[in-house]
Amino acid sequence: MESGHERGRARRRLGAGAAIVLVLAVFAVTVGIGIVRGASGAAETVPLASEPPSSPSASAVVYVHVAGAVGAPGLYALQPDARAVDAIAAAGGFAPDADRGAVNLARAVQDGEQIVVPVAGAMPDPAAASPVDPMVDLNTADAAALEELPGIGPALADRILTWREENGRFASVEDLLAVPGIGEKLLAGLREQVRV
Repeated sequence: MESGHERGRARRRLGAGAAIVLVLAVFAVTVGIGIVRGASGAAETVPLASEPPSSPSASAVVYVHVAGAVGAPGLYALQPDARAVDAIAAAGGFAPDADRGAVNLARAVQDGEQIVVPVAGAMPDPAAASPVDPMVDLNTADAAALEELPGIGPALADRILTWREENGRFASVEDLLAVPGIGEKLLAGLREQVRV
């Protein structure tokens, strides 16, 4: 027969075992909840500490003078890959009276250039106009430009355009000899006025 002392010891062991099992069960449930939350929740990203951005070096900028009908004409330092739109934006944007179509906003800017935004309706300054190329490019000229050449009328202009459509670009001025109606004498008169 068991003594009361042994029964008490057995109960204590059983109680201690139950407490350990209960603690382990609570720990397992806590870990399980953490795993489920971690799998379903978005991870938070923490950026690495970095040095503050330094000012651009002299070689990392281009200087552009923006003048004319803009908010704040002046000299602006821009990124090397900047476009005319960036230069005009840096200068405060277009003025209300600006001729917005007079400037190609998509073109890349170059160091040391000047962008002039004219006033709408103003006559262009002849001194600022780009020089006209006196040479006619055989690969890009239309019929009207070709007809300006000596000895080339509408019929020969059409033949030159037809030859270009059928054969592709002119590789040299001498390729004009392949166009019906153009011989050595006509080519000699055109040689100094056309290019490819």
